[in-house]
Amino acid sequence: MGSVQFLELDPILHEKMIVARRHLHRHPELSNQEQETQAFIRRWLQEEGIGDARPVAGTGASIDIVGTAGLSNRKIAIRADIDALPINEESGVDFASTRPGIMHACGHDAHTAMGLATAALLFRERDKFSGTVRMIFQPAEEAEPLGGRRIVEDDRLLEDVDGAIGIHVDPYLETGRLGASAGSFTLASDIFDIVIKGKSAHAAKPNEGVDAIAVGAAIVSEIQKLVSRETDAFDALIVSITGFSGGGSYNVIADHVELKGTIRSGKPETRQRAHERLKAIVSGIAHSHAAEATLAITAGEPSVQNDPQMVQLIHDSSPAAFLGLAGWTAADDFGFYSHAVPSVYFRLGIRDEGVGSVHPLHHPQFRVDERALELGVMTMAEAALRFLERD
Repeated sequence: MGSVQFLELDPILHEKMIVARRHLHRHPELSNQEQETQAFIRRWLQEEGIGDARPVAGTGASIDIVGTAGLSNRKIAIRADIDALPINEESGVDFASTRPGIMHACGHDAHTAMGLATAALLFRERDKFSGTVRMIFQPAEEAEPLGGRRIVEDDRLLEDVDGAIGIHVDPYLETGRLGASAGSFTLASDIFDIVIKGKSAHAAKPNEGVDAIAVGAAIVSEIQKLVSRETDAFDALIVSITGFSGGGSYNVIADHVELKGTIRSGKPETRQRAHERLKAIVSGIAHSHAAEATLAITAGEPSVQNDPQMVQLIHDSSPAAFLGLAGWTAADDFGFYSHAVPSVYFRLGIRDEGVGSVHPLHHPQFRVDERALELGVMTMAEAALRFLERD
């Protein structure tokens, strides 16, 4: 690996990256609505002479950068998500969103800009490597239909790929640092809906009915034991009831209640067990109260599973200090990539109180310390070169 030199951005490419990031920040688009963003990405790549990126996953784009140092079938994918969130911006930056109620509050504009700069840097250095780097500018990380699922299952962009890299800015980590760890690095995220059917009765004679609210309350109570009494403390699982609606009259026993919630899990086997136990709890509690209940679980993104060798690749490829970071309880549809090919999803520090980069992701005052972006580009480009060098 010693023959590979760390790549650096020249001042012109660095400035282009910052300009691109600020343009995208001014013009955010929600998941599966990124038509203007898609057009901007394709135009930017064409203007750099890289080529015409193909549309993927509806409103995304992808382009292959082929090394000219020799023949190789080896491929690595680098993913940058491109969508924004339905949040009204309060960051105070000069290039704030021009679209009320829509904001890049998760840093995807920075991811996209780093992806563009990485593509340009690797294209300029294509005579130094063999094989292919597949740049994927993925839509809809934030909302269904998820772009990661479409990339993997519909467009099948990873079928001929040997590994994948994902990056995410981290407002809890200081600028100039990055890191990751092997294993579960984000949690899978599923949603569920429960509908309970009881029997209406006068509130003065509850014995003549089946109280759907009482059934719902019993289900809520019992679900808590999935985590507190059935799951090892070091086995990530979070089950949350986030909605409970039913009834409408002071004097009538409710015959209909609806609950909704989320299941977040680390290990795939923990996810499956949580689904099975939730079904058993809902069915058993309803039956014990002489009620009926239906449960619908909608599977979202799986957990990101970081491959140990890919984590080591980022460690070796970073010109900055690499940290072994604990995983996030948040979800990311890069999980689809990590279940398809050996992958690494690493976090890039953007926290600096001097520039106001201190607010968490999905916050209306969220900011990115743009000085961090060069490190992200250098690390991804270097990791791609080192990966393609391997047998």
